Amino acid sequence: MTMVFGIPIQAFLGQLLIGLINGSFYALLSLGLAVIFGLLRVINFAHGALYMLGAFVAYLLLAELGIPYWPALIIAPLIVAAFGAVIERTMLSRLYDLDHLYGLLFTFGLALVIEGVFRWEYGASGQPYAGPDLLSGGTNLGFMFLPTYRAWVVVASLVVCLATWLLIEKTKLGSYLRAATENPTLVQAFGVNVPLLLTLTYALGAALAAFAGVLAAPIYQVSPLMGSNIIIVVFAVVVVGGMGSILGAILTGYLLGIAEGLTKVFYPEASNIVIFVIMAIVLLTRPAGLFGRDA
Repeated sequence: MTMVFGIPIQAFLGQLLIGLINGSFYALLSLGLAVIFGLLRVINFAHGALYMLGAFVAYLLLAELGIPYWPALIIAPLIVAAFGAVIERTMLSRLYDLDHLYGLLFTFGLALVIEGVFRWEYGASGQPYAGPDLLSGGTNLGFMFLPTYRAWVVVASLVVCLATWLLIEKTKLGSYLRAATENPTLVQAFGVNVPLLLTLTYALGAALAAFAGVLAAPIYQVSPLMGSNIIIVVFAVVVVGGMGSILGAILTGYLLGIAEGLTKVFYPEASNIVIFVIMAIVLLTRPAGLFGRDA
């Protein structure tokens, strides 16, 4: 049997692939966090709740209206984006001139309210969500059986992450967004509607979280706790990549997902803390993060 560092190659490659799948969710969620912090300077603790909300919207679309997975993959992020836009315009926008702590406290409270509403209605147990028939089954790779749906998650995550990076870094709209956060008064003097841009930015971050929630729904049960279970890990990913770094959030999400997966092979006891250990080391050696800019 072929061995890698004393580990059977089947186990090594299997955990590598599982880590890539987990990293796909980390990348999508940390990307949304990085977009909101990088452009709005808001530490959005409600991001996990928006992820959960996306999964529940998809679940309710199917259970109440009979709308299946593929339309829900578009409709759910749009609904959550609209919800995020309302929250930003009516409440969050009042906190921009205050200390970052106020935004953190507000979004933390918002997360508790959203989670509490769904726990009151559905309890803490999860609800099953059927994936599309088109992505059922899987492929025998020799070292493991890869479900088709999990392969789709990796591909969809890569495409959405790349598209978001291109939108923000390479388009005229993205340049307006970045300029509006650096000097909103000057940008507004050129006739650009800065408040609308900021609202669209928060809506985009909410949509990314909801998209990840819909992708996660067929893999994990749709539960009110699914957001709070992952948000701390995602914050660690963002810190390692560099707060506000779009590219850093994407790359670090995948890399830390793979690191977590490989740790399950070589030292399973540390798999739950390896991301936080890496975060501590990065903060000690490079406080701005791997891809962040030093102040």
